[in-house]
Parts: sequence; C-alpha cells; structure tokens
Amino acid sequence: MSLLVVKPGLLASVQDLGRHGHRQLGICPGGALDTLALTLANRLVGNADGAAGLELTLGGCEIRFEHDTRIALAGEGFGALLDGVPVAPCWSVPVRAGQSLRLGGAATGVRPGLRSWLAVAGGIDVPLALGSRSTDLKAGFGGLQGRALRKGDRLSIGASALDESHLKRRAFGVHPPAWGDSPGEPTTLRVLPGPESEQFLQAAHKLLHGETWRITPQSNRMGSRLAGPELKRRRGAADMLSAGVVPGTVQVPPSGQPIILMGDAQTTGGYPRIAVVIRADLWKLAQAPLGGLLRLVATDEQAALEAWNAQQRYLAQVAQGLGFLGWPGEHDGN
Repeated sequence: MSLLVVKPGLLASVQDLGRHGHRQLGICPGGALDTLALTLANRLVGNADGAAGLELTLGGCEIRFEHDTRIALAGEGFGALLDGVPVAPCWSVPVRAGQSLRLGGAATGVRPGLRSWLAVAGGIDVPLALGSRSTDLKAGFGGLQGRALRKGDRLSIGASALDESHLKRRAFGVHPPAWGDSPGEPTTLRVLPGPESEQFLQAAHKLLHGETWRITPQSNRMGSRLAGPELKRRRGAADMLSAGVVPGTVQVPPSGQPIILMGDAQTTGGYPRIAVVIRADLWKLAQAPLGGLLRLVATDEQAALEAWNAQQRYLAQVAQGLGFLGWPGEHDGN
C-alpha cells in the first residue's frame, strides 16, 4: 500500500513522536512539533501513538491515495477537501483508492494555525533510523532520504490494525484540544524560570511576562524567533559556556530578542536561558503562525504538572471513547 505526493506544499516531511535518547551524541529529538496532534490523528485511524505520519506546513499540498485506507488530520485544517468533500480536523475518514486530499493555502480563521498532521491507517512505512522514522532535516537522515518531501514521492504504508469494516466505517470525530485563549487574542504560553533567569534585570522579567511578542518570519522547526522589547542582562553578568537545552527553552542572544527552541533545535547552546515553556503548551507554539502574537505567562512547577496531567486526561478520554466504538490501536499507556 502506498500514497503519492502530488504536491508537497511549502514543507512536508515524515515525522513520528521523535528520536529520543541520543542527546549525548548531539542528536535532537525532532519528531512532530505538535505531538498532541499526531497522537490524536494516529488514534483516529487505529495506529499506535508513535506511528509515523506527515507534517504539512502552511497547506498548499495534495496527496493521492493508491489503495483503500483511512485518514485523519489534526492541527490546522487549511480547508482540506477529499475529492471536493470537506475534511475537518480530528475526524476519521474512509478513503477509496484513487482519491486525493487537497489542503488550501494559509489559514484565515479566527485562530489560524501553521501546520497539519496527517495520519494514515498503518502509518508511513519508512526505515527506522536510531529508533525513529522522523526526518531530521538539519542532519539529513531519517524519514524519506533525510529530506523534505517532493512532487512525485511515493510513500509506503504499513500494515493496519483496521479490518475491512473499520476501514469503511462512516466518518466520525472528536473534540480538538482547547486553546484556552479567546479567538483573536495572543496565544498564551506558560513558562518556568530558566537556569540563567537571575542574570536578567527585573525590568527584563517584567517585559518578558508583561509584553506581547511577535513571531518573526525567521522562525522554523529549530526555533521561534520573537520580536519585542529588548531583554537586558545585569551589568557584569558572566559569559556562559555552552549548556544543555530542550524544546521550549527561551534563549536570549545579545540582541535581547528571545528565541524559543523547538524540536529540531541544537542540544546545547551558549545563550542565557531566561525561561522554559512548559511541555503542555508546546503544541500551541507549534501552531502559532508567523507574525502571530504570544504572551509568556509565569507559572510554577505544580501548575505545569497539573497542565500536563490535564492533557493526558484528555487523551485518555479520547482513548476511552474510541474503545466504546470498538476501535483498535495501542495508546502507549495514555
């Protein structure tokens, strides 16, 4: 079984939940920037949570399915159409051989997103590299030949847990995760203090948490570069050696304009770390569009744990609902 990339759009790549356990070798975890979206899409087509799917940036793509299968999109919908019929995010949809899924251009809704994640029953079957099928675009390995997808690429699909009755079942969906912000308002990201937070002036902390930040066009899978007031360090703050960083780390280079690191970021960095976005909010950063506005709100460890637990409860509710439908899939303990 396979699918054909008729049009890849701005950037399409094979991604799963990431390549973990290799940071000591300088290998970033990578994987889907919105792991919540890929997990949802996988569950809706009967896959294990870690099955590989497609990460599609800013729409503008077309995928043709060469065999009967089942698909689900999560994240931004980009006005998706399956042979002209609308496909909503977080819906499980049967597909016949020869049908094409088309995603429109940049989203224009009340809360436009940046990326979609497409899951196909059985998952995208590319070779494992260090335990993952994710594409490391910077290092050039994993996925399909370590690169972004191109027009004419054909991707194999793995064996599915769905039988014929599951494949042909009518479309159904689940409620997408809640943003927690009002439409039209800046996206709120909760942050904890970073290891070098005390090196910054009190005024810098007030600006970090009190001002609105804009995501610049220089942002990518490595990090979101922000534009706003300058964040100044205390006079005499010592230069730091390179230290470990993780997705969500907020670094401040000499320009004073913060960078929030994402899945494809380096594993060490030499800029002071003023804050860290909590894990439960990283999916919102992955969907925040270029030019979009952010607010970085201070929180504490207890609130961060509660937010993560709430996200896991949401996934557990999805799994429970799918179980009532007799839907297969391995959910990695959630």
